[in-house]
Amino acid sequence: MPQGSASSTATVSVVIPVRDDGPHLRRCLQALAAQTVAADEVVVVDNGSSDDSADIARAAGARVVFCGERGIPAAAATGYDAAQFDLVLRLDADSLPAPTWVASMVEALGDADVDAVTGGAVFHDGPVSRRVTMARVFLGTYNAFAFPALGHTPLWGSNMAFRRRAWLAVRDEVHLDPELHDDLDLAYHLGVGHRIRAVSGRHMRVSSRTVEPRRFARCFRRGAGTVFAHWPDDLPPARWVRVWRGRRPQDSPPIGVGAADRDETARG
Repeated sequence: MPQGSASSTATVSVVIPVRDDGPHLRRCLQALAAQTVAADEVVVVDNGSSDDSADIARAAGARVVFCGERGIPAAAATGYDAAQFDLVLRLDADSLPAPTWVASMVEALGDADVDAVTGGAVFHDGPVSRRVTMARVFLGTYNAFAFPALGHTPLWGSNMAFRRRAWLAVRDEVHLDPELHDDLDLAYHLGVGHRIRAVSGRHMRVSSRTVEPRRFARCFRRGAGTVFAHWPDDLPPARWVRVWRGRRPQDSPPIGVGAADRDETARG
């Protein structure tokens, strides 16, 4: 990892849940090692891998913690609990952050009124001419589904960050069901008492395997299950009322891939 911490005032933990995804994890850790601003630690959560994911993480200087309870929700929560520093940045093993990713997330959380931030991405694989379009469709579908259910910006686990104190405030409320979406669930619990802001996705690229038909169908099923798990207490419009009572005027629009992301992809 590069020398130096993320900020003189804010310290940073990066959390990556992984299970049997060594090749992608290696590339992700190489990208994290090339950050213009270094994280204070990288925590890789081994969710019972049968490959060499844990060895790859240790060789890259990451701290490996084990989570025996299968599923991303439990693995992510284990990583957040293990994180030692002020800001917790989350991405997936198949994410490829630009060298400015850590710096951009720290800057976004420099606003004391913001407790969590999330951004979109473009795809780093698949047909070059369709990478932005496919990402727009995927993230657009997620937002069209999640924003009305939440009444505010959703979180996306491939590119998000939050204050550790915000996690500690809701950690006992989150669901650990492997058939639910951990990021959407966390947004439900953070969204009423904490402000979530959307930021540019130009600092992140992710694998297009997310939009493979079977994966996409499973993703949608888990998303619906996450919404239903919060009913009837968070049944719209009851949730909207609770959210809007605490909302500040400067809250931001949903995440997605905008013009800046298209320009970043065009530059290669």
